[in-house]
Amino acid sequence: MAGCSWCGRTLEIVGNQVGRRDTCPGCGADLHACRQCRHFDAHAAKECKEPFAEVPEDKDGANFCEFFQIGEGGISAQQSRDALFDAAESLFRKK
Repeated sequence: MAGCSWCGRTLEIVGNQVGRRDTCPGCGADLHACRQCRHFDAHAAKECKEPFAEVPEDKDGANFCEFFQIGEGGISAQQSRDALFDAAESLFRKK
């Protein structure tokens, strides 16, 4: 499910239909921005996992990247990560 990486609000977006000027209804952040993209990774080169993307300097502002795909958002992605850690802990927990 698509979500805003700033406020974590779930977004009703079907088929990656995000326009360049679309904003989050919860916090007003630009949606077609690097930090909202599923390819964004703060630890990757140029902070992008897409090797052919021309990455803009402003990762928070709207851009024209043709590789953009809306991500899951900060809070929902963190919840997924926490769920994976909980599953791993339960798998290796001593009885």
